[in-house]
Amino acid sequence: MIDLKDYGIEMWPEDRIASFRRTLLGWYDQEKRDLPWRRTTNPYYIWVSEIMLQQTQVNTVIPYYKRFLEWFPQIKDLADAPEEQLLKAWEGLGYYSRVRNMQKAAQQVMVDFGGIFPHTYDDIASLKGIGPYTAGAIASISFNLPEPAVDGNVMRVMARLFEVNYDIGDPKNRKIFQAIMEILIDPDRPGDFNQALMDLGTDIESAKTPRPDESPIRFFNAAYLNGTYGKYPIKNPKKKPKPMRIQAFVIHNQNGQYLLEKNTKGRLLGGFWSFPIIETSPLSQQLDLFDDNQSNPIIWQTQNETFQREYQLKPQWTDNHFPNIKHTFSHQKWTIELIEGVVKATDLPNAPHLKWVAIEDFSLYPFATPQKKMLETYLKQKNA
Repeated sequence: MIDLKDYGIEMWPEDRIASFRRTLLGWYDQEKRDLPWRRTTNPYYIWVSEIMLQQTQVNTVIPYYKRFLEWFPQIKDLADAPEEQLLKAWEGLGYYSRVRNMQKAAQQVMVDFGGIFPHTYDDIASLKGIGPYTAGAIASISFNLPEPAVDGNVMRVMARLFEVNYDIGDPKNRKIFQAIMEILIDPDRPGDFNQALMDLGTDIESAKTPRPDESPIRFFNAAYLNGTYGKYPIKNPKKKPKPMRIQAFVIHNQNGQYLLEKNTKGRLLGGFWSFPIIETSPLSQQLDLFDDNQSNPIIWQTQNETFQREYQLKPQWTDNHFPNIKHTFSHQKWTIELIEGVVKATDLPNAPHLKWVAIEDFSLYPFATPQKKMLETYLKQKNA
């Protein structure tokens, strides 16, 4: 373990640590949130909740958590699930690599651990997609092991508590907060201790609207006591997502069916169905004409040729115009233009990743959030 003094951190004496534990857990016993995953220690259930809670708000997660466990009540059900059912269960949560990794981890459990969720930190951490935080959460909550669960919320609380002058967004600094937590964690109630800090970090000690005067641990908090609360945590700004301009082609035939494409081209939205989409050419990215691309013959000719080449279809393009759609991923910011076209009923693409689908059957296919936004915009304009 690292020496915290090397990082300018003076750890408390044992009696102060014990007092901190009592204070934090006493507050948690009175104020803890009643959440579905708080009513169980089943490691599979805890795992599902922890993965869903990454990058997603609690209130959003609750209905997904309940439905997921209805669809996949046992870890074997998750291991054996077809891809489309898996994606449908996660539809709208985003960061879809999470659920793909969960299935791989479930398959590991079936093969390497005889279908029984592993009981030690190292074995839990060996599963696909489970990092130190999730492994610590499962180990402490399900198996009462004194393993810290250190995420951004916990690092923020610790940074204020000890005036830690290191960037919490830099992965190499995680070891500092891990070392602090290894000392502070309550050996008798490690799961409750971790969850208490999670609750504190998402509410009273939040990033944007903290309420330090209400914090149960304010008299342990060096930043609060020294008047430096606004300085912590230290966190450098994230890199801004790359702007992308996308054309989405809303193609329907004379039978009223729409062309859907299963994304097989890359990891982003892989496995989901959507209207065919094409990233704009460097020329159309460079020219500031995106709001009315069809009026520019050079850009529109390029789009038309690209679509016909990739999809072997020659639609009759309509004059309908739709509002542009914005969607932000962690690393990309899309501006999407909808382009509508009509083909004859006999013009059917011959490819397994392309299908004609009636709108009333769209619910049978997993749609990511961008496709949901595209469909909503299209229908709103058409029905206006």
